[in-house]
Amino acid sequence: MLAMGRLGHFLSIKYSISAIGKQIIMPYPSLRAVGIMPRYIDNNASAWMVNRRSHYSNSRRYDGNRQILRSNCDRYQKIPSNPLFSMEQYNKPKSRTFTTKIVQHFPNNFQPYLRLIRFDRPIGTYLLYLPCTWSISMAATPGHLPDLKTLAVFGIGALVMRGAGCTINDMWDSDFDKKVFRTRDRPIASGTIAHKQALGFLAAQLTVGLSILLSLNQYSIILGACSVPFVIVYPLMKRFTFWPQLFLGITFNWGALLGYAAVNGYCDWNVVIPLYAASISWTLFYDTIYAHQDKDDDRFINVKSTALLFGDNTKHWLSLFAGITTTGLVLSGLSAHQTWPYFAAVGGGFAHLLYQIYSVNISNTDSCLKVFKSNMWYGLIIFTGIIGGKLLLREGKEEQQSSQ
Repeated sequence: MLAMGRLGHFLSIKYSISAIGKQIIMPYPSLRAVGIMPRYIDNNASAWMVNRRSHYSNSRRYDGNRQILRSNCDRYQKIPSNPLFSMEQYNKPKSRTFTTKIVQHFPNNFQPYLRLIRFDRPIGTYLLYLPCTWSISMAATPGHLPDLKTLAVFGIGALVMRGAGCTINDMWDSDFDKKVFRTRDRPIASGTIAHKQALGFLAAQLTVGLSILLSLNQYSIILGACSVPFVIVYPLMKRFTFWPQLFLGITFNWGALLGYAAVNGYCDWNVVIPLYAASISWTLFYDTIYAHQDKDDDRFINVKSTALLFGDNTKHWLSLFAGITTTGLVLSGLSAHQTWPYFAAVGGGFAHLLYQIYSVNISNTDSCLKVFKSNMWYGLIIFTGIIGGKLLLREGKEEQQSSQ
């Protein structure tokens, strides 16, 4: 029998605790057992659900509880003891996306490397690539589409460098990842890939990335090389500052500078600086939403983020970031002599950001993830607006010349 709850009710244990094969120790004095729910695992497993007293005393809702899982099954032996997992998260079935199915068709010994670079979760690659497309399109000749070859090169580069960034991040954060529910199954954290193997894989990725960079003009090569220190240092920022999302924005949106340079061999700073600033602010917007998925675990393991810094004021800050993003895009468009399709797209994108702020529930992980992923559509809205504005720009010039 197990004492449970504030009223001292008792639950019978269907499966013997002795099956665990070792003594169960509650490592934190602020935690207490509230039940046993073995059915969701299997007949040889027992799960201890625990929560923080302060939270339990203020919450009657089941989905508000936070739990720790213990199991003697090989399948679950790597569940860490430190984080507070929710049973709702644990029981949630994993979605099978198109990219997930692609990964599953590769040989088993290669699949962990695809998961390491998040090939099965391409949203990060899209968000890295889209500012590149903005910059490339902004540098295009008026009346022409952006250069497809340059777009393709940057697309491959985004895939490779995003994978390299994920590898570096996971190598730095493997100890933290073991303690967070969402990241505990990552290949390095789970031990599927050793650090030496990850280092060799990282070297291969950086070699491919370097070859792509060397295919660009000299100005772009120098500019691209300047981003390497940020790529290496960014994963450490969450240990020291509540603004790791700012450093992510600085690193993640280097393509907003590099794309323009790759097309023209130089940067028109009046165009690219506001574009770069808008991209950084956009990253602060969507990654703050993303960080709210892990805020409980981050607080528990003493990792910092804007989600923890802003707390209940998050939506006010999101509104500020939406305004900065839109202002930067407007200033960049004015410097580039953009036409009405561009500014219409910027206005539509601003409405999209406002809808995200209105619809997101920062206390619900599913809502945060859904809204975070919707930022791909925001990026595409701006991309199509830049193209439309550039195409119309030549028509306007031709009409002006004919009138003269």
